[in-house]
Amino acid sequence: MPEPLWAPWRLEYVQHADELDHCIFCEPEEELLVHRGDEALVMLNKFPYSSGHLLVAPHRHLSDFGALTTTEAAAVHALAARGIEALRAEYAPHGFNLGWNIGRVAGAGIEDHVHQHVVPRWNGDTSFMPVLGDAKVIPEHLLRTAERLRPHFA
Repeated sequence: MPEPLWAPWRLEYVQHADELDHCIFCEPEEELLVHRGDEALVMLNKFPYSSGHLLVAPHRHLSDFGALTTTEAAAVHALAARGIEALRAEYAPHGFNLGWNIGRVAGAGIEDHVHQHVVPRWNGDTSFMPVLGDAKVIPEHLLRTAERLRPHFA
């Protein structure tokens, strides 16, 4: 039998995932907000794949990726690039995954507001925990991650 992994932040998500009554990008939790630009914002993923997992979204609430204006798309791109540089400076990852999950079948937990994931990766970050234990270990508290990344967007 696998050993339990202490992950108290997951309970809220598991119990209330289908009860969200607002858009997390239109009304972000201030402690997770890293930067608010003119056209888009950067925030931490409350349920990250790895430390520093960022979400970049346009301010305008839309589910159709193709409906992004050129200005919105450029703003999201620019903030994702700034996010990569901030993560490089603070965490020295070996690489990144960037992606858009469009539709629930494609992995979108929030389908109604398009957003891009910026996920820092390290050699060996897929260890025995996710492979054998079906669990991920996030070694840094989200509030500390936000403190480290905010100055890079100032």
